[in-house]
Amino acid sequence: MTTLEDVLADLEAESAQLQDWVAPLEADRWATVTTPEGWTVAHQIGHLAWTDEASCAAIKQDPAFAAGMKAAAANPTGFVDEGAEQWAAKEPAALVQAWEAGRQRLAEALRAVPEGEKIAWFGPPMSPTSMATARIMETWAHGHDVAEALGITPPRSDRCRHVCHIGIRTRGFAYLVRGQEAPAVDVHVALTAPSGELWTWGPLDAPERVTGSGYDFALLATRRRHLDDVDVHAEGEHAAHWLTIVQAFAGLPGNDPLRLADR
Repeated sequence: MTTLEDVLADLEAESAQLQDWVAPLEADRWATVTTPEGWTVAHQIGHLAWTDEASCAAIKQDPAFAAGMKAAAANPTGFVDEGAEQWAAKEPAALVQAWEAGRQRLAEALRAVPEGEKIAWFGPPMSPTSMATARIMETWAHGHDVAEALGITPPRSDRCRHVCHIGIRTRGFAYLVRGQEAPAVDVHVALTAPSGELWTWGPLDAPERVTGSGYDFALLATRRRHLDDVDVHAEGEHAAHWLTIVQAFAGLPGNDPLRLADR
């Protein structure tokens, strides 16, 4: 069974890896564009730091979190961008320092949540372990954006399992956010980890299946790769459709990722 401490250790490892990539950068490289929407390296790190701060506020039931919920409801398409922009304006060294300190505060706050208590969030309330897993998913995805923009090849670690897990657990949300009805059909998912281990979810006798690379499924679920460019395969019409909309993160899906050949 995966414990909160297991997840927090993986979160720190994923965060430290990204910090090692960005901390030595010259100031001008922090302006490197990482997404089609124009987010820079600074926006990526700023977003992670901002979300850690919001998570701490949610855990402590700080009035700042309630204010953030209202702001998000009033500006659902721009709220996240505004937070990233605010943090990205910091001097790079100060931003790295604030991000590192913030994630340490978050780990301590998550450890202090009473057993069985859920944490309010912009989506459904979450357990401390689920919130820590969501932070890995975000760090992994935004770290991939940064690495790709800087010409870095990220090592393929089994930490991507956390991303796969969220992508599978949020299957129903992927339909909901697109105004579609989720089919009442079970899907068995069997993915091969970078280490070679087999990860499975869902009933073994499910009528439909998804198989392939765990790392590639994580890229697909964070909408960093087009389905045509990953080693992930479906058996069954519902499983096949799910792979076109799978989404591990909350909020609107955004634009579909381009095929690598079209970039």
